[in-house]
Amino acid sequence: MSETGKAAPDEARLNAFVGRMLGDMGATMNAATALVGDKLGLYRAMAAAGPLTSAELATRTGTVERMVREWLAAQAASGYVEYDPISHRYVLPPEQAMVLADEDSPVFLAGFFDIAAAAFRGEAKVSAAFKSGKGVGWHEQDVCLFCGTRRFFRTSYLHQLVGSWIPALDGVAAKLERGASVADVGCGEGASTIIMAKAFPNTRFVGFDYHAPSVEVARQTAQAEGLGERVSFEVAAAKTFPGTGYDLVACFDCLHDMGDPVGAAQHVRQAVAADGSWMIVEPMAGDRLEDNLNPVGRVYYAASTMICTPASMSQEVGLALGAQAGEARLRAVVTQGGFGHFRRATETPFNLVLEARP
Repeated sequence: MSETGKAAPDEARLNAFVGRMLGDMGATMNAATALVGDKLGLYRAMAAAGPLTSAELATRTGTVERMVREWLAAQAASGYVEYDPISHRYVLPPEQAMVLADEDSPVFLAGFFDIAAAAFRGEAKVSAAFKSGKGVGWHEQDVCLFCGTRRFFRTSYLHQLVGSWIPALDGVAAKLERGASVADVGCGEGASTIIMAKAFPNTRFVGFDYHAPSVEVARQTAQAEGLGERVSFEVAAAKTFPGTGYDLVACFDCLHDMGDPVGAAQHVRQAVAADGSWMIVEPMAGDRLEDNLNPVGRVYYAASTMICTPASMSQEVGLALGAQAGEARLRAVVTQGGFGHFRRATETPFNLVLEARP
């Protein structure tokens, strides 16, 4: 014990934690440089280009060499690119290119940096919400959150949704192949809706979201993809979206953001057909806090603190499930909403895929 009565710090543990903080500081600062690289196309220009000097990369991207030189040094220090001190050239290895440059890659993650930027830009509002308890609406967050969410979650949807998630549901894939009616509730900018629509040309899809700017982006994307009248998007909340008799209602990574998820579940129960299904995709989480103290939980708890929980608290009821709600709490929400059948259909390291039926 020290003279003040406080326990003296363990020097080894202190040094270890300072070292960890140094790593976190580097990661935090370089998140901004990664955002620059993504937005300016620097990673995409390096992909499959072979070794480049800073001048060559600047020429390829229409940027200023001195800024590119400093950016490359930061990327090399982070291990995002590799540097050859003899040739003074940099290369983006194929593994890093899959993560940072290829939006159709199964491990593309660069969209996350937009979400991180939104968290920083929304800090003042979230800090105020800590005092007021009023929350911060999704629509009140920085605009980069919306496209960042689409780009980040699209990776899983593109590579998992049609190939494994829908086939894990009871009889749903066959219905969609024959022709069915699907509501994608909380669709955001429409990535999930459009991926399903392209895979099942005999089925009609409608995406609902309360955030009008996201719905407009979804409409424009569907038009550009040539999906015609078979796919539509409407501004509507989860508790009030129109229509009944849906063969499938889907909620992708959004139920925990809702202020009244039980009310949303009750509305879905009224909207789904008697033999229909509700697919609920949520962030992977165990039911106990200690189950989630891992790298995936670290990301989701942080995002939940800055985005998801304040979003729920800004709405009526404000249940604030959080992004690490876990299957047991989600089951309670769904069964309170009137569904008689609930099961975990499948999972990934990042997602729980749940199925509810009347």
